[in-house]
Amino acid sequence: MVFSRRGALGYRRLLLSLLLLAAWEAGSGQVQYSVAEEAKHGTFVGRIVQDLGLELAELVPRLFRVASKGRGDHLEVNLQNGILFVNSRIDREELCGRSAVCSIHLEVIVDKPLQVFHVEVEVKDINDNPPVFPATQKTLFVPESRLLDSHFSLEGASDSDIGANALLTYRLSLNEHFSLDVPVNDEEAKPLGLVLKKLLDREESPELHLFLIATDGGKPELTGSVQLLITVLDANDNAPTFDKTLYKVKLPENVPNGTLVIKLNASDLDEGLNGDIVYSFTNDVPLTVKHKFHIDPISGELTATGHIDFEESKAYKIRIEAIDKGHIPLAGHCTVLVNIVDVNDNAPELTVKTLWLPVKENAQPGTVIALISVSDRDSGVNGQVTCTLTPRVPFKLLSTFKNYYSLVLEGTLDREKVSAYELAVTARDGGSPSLSATASVSVEVADVNDNVPAFEQPEYTVLVKENNPPGCHIFTVSAHDADAKENALVSYSLVERRVGERALSSYVSVHAESGKVYALQPLDHEELELLQFQVSARDAGFPPLGSNVTLQVFVLDENDNTPALLPRAAGVAGVAVSELVPWSVGAGHVVAKVRAVDADSGYNAWLSYELQPAAGGARSPFRVGLYTGEVSTTRALDEADAPRQHLLVLVKDHGEPPLAATATVLISLVESGQALKASSLALAGPSGREAALMDVNVYLIIAICAVSSLLVLTLLLYTALRCSVPPTEGACGPGKPALVCSSALGSWSYSQQRRQRVCSGEGPPKTDLMAFSPSLPPCPVPDVEVEEQAISGDHSGKPRQPNPDWRYSASLRAGMHSSVHLEEAGILRAGPGGPDQQWPTVSSATPEPEAGEVSPPVGAGVNSNSWTFKYGPSNPKQSGPGELPDKFIIPGSPAIISIRQEPTNSQIDKSDFITFGKKEETKKKKKKKKGSKTQEKKEKGNSTTDNSDQ
Repeated sequence: MVFSRRGALGYRRLLLSLLLLAAWEAGSGQVQYSVAEEAKHGTFVGRIVQDLGLELAELVPRLFRVASKGRGDHLEVNLQNGILFVNSRIDREELCGRSAVCSIHLEVIVDKPLQVFHVEVEVKDINDNPPVFPATQKTLFVPESRLLDSHFSLEGASDSDIGANALLTYRLSLNEHFSLDVPVNDEEAKPLGLVLKKLLDREESPELHLFLIATDGGKPELTGSVQLLITVLDANDNAPTFDKTLYKVKLPENVPNGTLVIKLNASDLDEGLNGDIVYSFTNDVPLTVKHKFHIDPISGELTATGHIDFEESKAYKIRIEAIDKGHIPLAGHCTVLVNIVDVNDNAPELTVKTLWLPVKENAQPGTVIALISVSDRDSGVNGQVTCTLTPRVPFKLLSTFKNYYSLVLEGTLDREKVSAYELAVTARDGGSPSLSATASVSVEVADVNDNVPAFEQPEYTVLVKENNPPGCHIFTVSAHDADAKENALVSYSLVERRVGERALSSYVSVHAESGKVYALQPLDHEELELLQFQVSARDAGFPPLGSNVTLQVFVLDENDNTPALLPRAAGVAGVAVSELVPWSVGAGHVVAKVRAVDADSGYNAWLSYELQPAAGGARSPFRVGLYTGEVSTTRALDEADAPRQHLLVLVKDHGEPPLAATATVLISLVESGQALKASSLALAGPSGREAALMDVNVYLIIAICAVSSLLVLTLLLYTALRCSVPPTEGACGPGKPALVCSSALGSWSYSQQRRQRVCSGEGPPKTDLMAFSPSLPPCPVPDVEVEEQAISGDHSGKPRQPNPDWRYSASLRAGMHSSVHLEEAGILRAGPGGPDQQWPTVSSATPEPEAGEVSPPVGAGVNSNSWTFKYGPSNPKQSGPGELPDKFIIPGSPAIISIRQEPTNSQIDKSDFITFGKKEETKKKKKKKKGSKTQEKKEKGNSTTDNSDQ
């Protein structure tokens, strides 16, 4: 006889388990593998490196490692080929018991950059456990009076496998008295048992020997059996019976010992001892259940005696039997299903794995610092855990997978502000009241060289007295670096530069560690008043950072220079001064002057003069000015005075201590005629030297003018070559030079062009050109006066030749090296109605006193804006039809020249002849030019309506 336990409810449970497994695999979003339990060592599981998108070559450099949470080292990865294989025996029943889903969770961690992968390896169940009965032999006492269809309970077998491997079928060995009754599913209250099909006859068969065989659904099938020994008895006809065959009870976990679970009640229709009932656990109740529960044999009260933990077991199935006290005891059975209710009694558990400590202060946001895993043994809401971080800034927690979090950097770090963080990670469940757990994470911030050594001041002023001893300490610089360790080690050095012709390092040095500045040699105030240099402070980080500070070392003057006597015009320093003084001079007459200087400064260079008393105490007729050094007479000289006076003048400074020098003045008293003759001879010497210097200056001026002439001639030649090119659209044409005016130093060349233009690169062409050319024959010009005024127009007329007596005054000789800069060259053009004039603007000066004058104003130089032109005595104003025009203009310049002719003996201030001023009004006027076949364009001219003469 074969019976199957595969009922409809069993199929629904199996289907639900499969659906839950599929949903879990889909929700994990990670790499999943499966492996059968009891697989041999080296069994292939999966190509984990390839599936994770990693390369074999980077496994070792990136520190590839696999961690399994509480599962031992069942699985391992071959770093040579990237294959996940079985490393040790895997027993599914040992790992997960009878859980429907059994998996090994692996954490795969690689560095550079840090990545964490989660891998689930499901352990597949194989049929490696046969069905097992509680005992190998079962004895049943059956009274012969039992009726047909009486049920006798049996203890079923158990299989440690799951699923189909644990689905058991039972069969009973062949006999004529009993059949096997198998429940349809586990929820059915009626247990496995024997059913009496034929009445027993003790006299015929006092004992029966049967075998109950259990077979699982695995491939291959495994079986287990129990021997049933049935003894046929007489007497006790009624067995105890319970109110229910199945009792369901809910019991909270952690109840105290002695808590009543349920009170059972069984009844027996017999009387006397046959009706007295004793309650007890059946023999198939595990010892673990017996340790947690106790049933009172008399009252039938089931109480909790051990620690009831939901996390240990969610339900307990307890089989109770009630046995009467008859001679042949009869028993009744029931099942108590105790469902444990979860209580929030387990606080979350935190596990912190620090990966990168300390953290550099320049770490980028998003850097993973630690991995945190949380778990809660409770279920439902009580097992839902949330994590928080305190303080949050500058870190945050990121959920990576299920109950796994990453502690990452959210903001920027600055070790100089905060060198370490004490973080608290709190895990709190959703129970009521909620439970929490806290783990501390110490994050140390590693220093990065990000701070420049800083000085307290950007500039220091140091006062050092001159004549200091070599190697003396004059100052100490100090810079602070906010970094740590080698990044804060500051070294000092000089920023090398040249001080005159010598290197800075020859004057000062700085100690690399202490920052002390030393003067390497004595400093001299007269040679170097201020020594300014920079000291660089640089740390020892990588890359090194540095900053500079400026030191201004002022060398203070010391009175270390004796007053030095100055020589006379033709004398030599240190030689006595000799003077001839007439006897006729009166009191207060200055006869000589002692000159001296002191190389020191301030009071150390302030000199005073004292006349040393004559030998013998005689009173001298001379005295010396205290601060002027002038030797003068104190009274009129008389015959009592010695004809030769020997004076000693003490020159003394005001330093501490004062230094002095002595000057000797020899005075000879002579007659008045001899004194004048000696004076004229003394003056002759300087005049000759000045004449010699004048000759040298003349030669120098001539050489400069010669070079300038070559330059101007080159420019003129270049202009002529440019203009010789055939014109296009009114380009350059040849023009005739009208005038070349020269002087002792150079000449002004002027060319008048009416219908031709001078080309000069970009911009509109200029109509006139005037250039200065030195070293040409002199050409006189009349005195003119310049005024700012611009007049344009074409006029006919012949220019008048200038008067040959034009000359410059000697006052222009001092400004020979200056020049009047004209922004654009141009001709001198007369006012409206006047002819174009070929006059120079400025000519060279001559030293003849009878010539005319061209005088610059006071301070006239390169940028002077006014000049005076004046007729000489031999150049009177000429009148007549060809007399000079009143005004000239310089094209391209805002100035015009006005001519004023004055009488020969007229006395006029030179400063009134020429000034430069603003134009008062300028208008633009268009004119058409007729009579020329090639003229096709209109030209604009500037007309001046108001001219002012100065």
